[in-house]
Amino acid sequence: MEDINRIKLVLVEKKRTNKWLSEQMGVTPSTVSKWCTNSSQPDLGSLLKIADLLEVDLRELIVREYKSYLLSQENNK
Repeated sequence: MEDINRIKLVLVEKKRTNKWLSEQMGVTPSTVSKWCTNSSQPDLGSLLKIADLLEVDLRELIVREYKSYLLSQENNK
């Protein structure tokens, strides 16, 4: 199965562009592009800021099957 980049997916879900994220983060569009193609990864501080900007839980950016993860956590309670 092809690895799905969570940042790219959340950007699409939130109807935001790489350019928008680069402007908000103060980085170049090519940096965001590298994050979205898995050529490089943002550091933890950047991930926290991305999660805040996109109004998502940090785990949504790093857990592959986030919704399945949430369901499994609910079932363990």
